[in-house]
Amino acid sequence: MATAYLDGTDRSPPAPFTVAPADSFWRSGHKPTLIAAFLYFDLAFMVWVILGPLAPDIAAALSLSPAQKGLMVATPTLMGAALRVVNGLLVDRIGPKRSGAIGQLIVIGGLLSAWTLGVNSFAGTLVLGVILGFAGASFAIALPLASRWYPPEHQGKAMGLAGMGNSGTVLAALFAPTLAKLFGWNTVLGLACIPLSIVFVAYMLMAKDAPGQPAPKPITAYLAPLRSGDAWWLMGFYAVTFGGFSGLASSLTIYFTDRFGLTTVAAGYCTAACVFAGSLVRPMGGALADRVGGIRALLVVFVVAAIALAGVSIASTLVAALSLFVLAMLALGTGNGAVFQLVPQRFGSEIGVMTGLVGMAGGVGGFWLASSLGVARQFTGSFAGGFLVFAALAVLALVGLLMVKGDWRARWSTGARI
Repeated sequence: MATAYLDGTDRSPPAPFTVAPADSFWRSGHKPTLIAAFLYFDLAFMVWVILGPLAPDIAAALSLSPAQKGLMVATPTLMGAALRVVNGLLVDRIGPKRSGAIGQLIVIGGLLSAWTLGVNSFAGTLVLGVILGFAGASFAIALPLASRWYPPEHQGKAMGLAGMGNSGTVLAALFAPTLAKLFGWNTVLGLACIPLSIVFVAYMLMAKDAPGQPAPKPITAYLAPLRSGDAWWLMGFYAVTFGGFSGLASSLTIYFTDRFGLTTVAAGYCTAACVFAGSLVRPMGGALADRVGGIRALLVVFVVAAIALAGVSIASTLVAALSLFVLAMLALGTGNGAVFQLVPQRFGSEIGVMTGLVGMAGGVGGFWLASSLGVARQFTGSFAGGFLVFAALAVLALVGLLMVKGDWRARWSTGARI
């Protein structure tokens, strides 16, 4: 029996747990655009968090306090959150491809300026963080660019594969500390422009806006989803899943160097292992949500994340902390994919602005975690307080999801599992 999808399209729901042909996903959309969205997202996220791996060197050069270090690495996260709303509006007005091109040029120009002029003060690091926020805001462009090509039953996989671009944070953790040791941390900012420029060319050649883009509407109409409680719940859930992921990606190099006395290079490798775990499972999280439903996936995610983050607060050895961080990142990465399996099921006709709004909430969560870790370290001498607060937020998200899940399943009419 056919089911009316929320954007007005009539689609037939898949049979429960039916396994589609292996190539059905690839044939249902536009592969070059999906690849372009991934590459754009990947390199954007690489530079979005680059201040984290460079933070120990920058802090030593500029004599920054723990709280200043926390604010420095949190600023790109906060600006990325705010700019995601702007990008969500642009996507629905001028299309995702042009919006992405504008964002990439701003980031490349900003990094070139920082490299040539130098960053010589704490205020300068904050200005650079604002520019890097445009890279973090790529989230609100890359996901709609890919998602609009795919039907509801493949939304989780499409958004998961495009969203796997958050693996760019692994590249920053792996290479930035080593390059900083060889050439100096300011030079790393200039070197980053090389892969960014290559990806920009590939993006312009490969990416294509999906047919049937929504017609431009008054700007106020784009904020209509905020009148729905469902939007606020989804934003809150993503503030925990992506907030945890991005906050940890930005802060772990500082944590490993301060807590266990590792070199920046060794701390970068530990950070990369944690971030890789969270990035790897994002598309798996989307596929799992397609299979069992985003709600079921998130219930497990919040339990595991809360336990792991609480455990980190009392971890006394590097092995224990590293193991718990990997577990937390596996859960949070799965949660990122699961939330974005749910978003288009409820807001399919407003996917651009909802991607921006939900992404903004994720950035705010990341800003909270990164900055609170720095504040906790400066005023208590330990990072534990920041981890415990975020573990409590995961518990609150779990309670909220238990409250709304029955209502969502009764009201939402889609062709995909929720």
